[in-house]
Amino acid sequence: MRPYRRIIPCLDTRASMLVKGVQFRGVKEVGTPAEFAKRYEKDGADELVLLDIAATPEGNPTLLEVVRKVSSVISIPLAVGGGIRSVEDARAVLDAGASKISVNTAAVKKPELLRELSREFGRGRVVSAIDGKQVGKNKWEVCVSGGMKPTGIDMIEWAKRVESLGAGEILYTGINTDGTREGYDLDGTRAIVEAVNIPVIASGGAGKLEDIYDVLTIAQADAALAASIFHFGVYTVEQVKRYLRERGVAVRI
Repeated sequence: MRPYRRIIPCLDTRASMLVKGVQFRGVKEVGTPAEFAKRYEKDGADELVLLDIAATPEGNPTLLEVVRKVSSVISIPLAVGGGIRSVEDARAVLDAGASKISVNTAAVKKPELLRELSREFGRGRVVSAIDGKQVGKNKWEVCVSGGMKPTGIDMIEWAKRVESLGAGEILYTGINTDGTREGYDLDGTRAIVEAVNIPVIASGGAGKLEDIYDVLTIAQADAALAASIFHFGVYTVEQVKRYLRERGVAVRI
């Protein structure tokens, strides 16, 4: 039986506020994370992702109080990323109410961290976030520090490696499409999906219902993450799911 596809609103936070930018820049405040989290669960979100976008670039720890507030008002799974650099950081985030932890920059700097996290908390609680920038035909480069720093690492090879190190899921954000509302990076998403055997969450670029349908069908992502279309009331999670179900995509309503 075909697995259910998940719809996951993303809560980008900075200094305890919910924010949104375009291609990782021009960030603006839009509200409080807990307020939006509560609404999204009511609308039928399968999970939430909370990313502290300032933690890694500014060298700060994850804002645990935000995690506590969000987790206290929802019952669906919550993945948290940003500023997690060690097993101790991850434990603090999980103890604050997160269901999963997401790592990106720290894993690139120290790949063994993924193995340590997987051994300590289980593969199912470890998400490897990958920010990829297309640098040629069928070629993407891994970027870190909130998508700001190129690493020279081939994205597909890195996706295979994070799986082998113990990541249970990959959250892929296409830097070229992030926040543009012009559609996901279908080629990059599909390339990762075909390279690994763990679930892939697609992120970056949802602007219309067709974009989400395309990334779940053409790119074969296991889940679609979106922010702008939900934050600014373009669509609700329920509208997205009903659209998908009408077109034969298996979703929970």
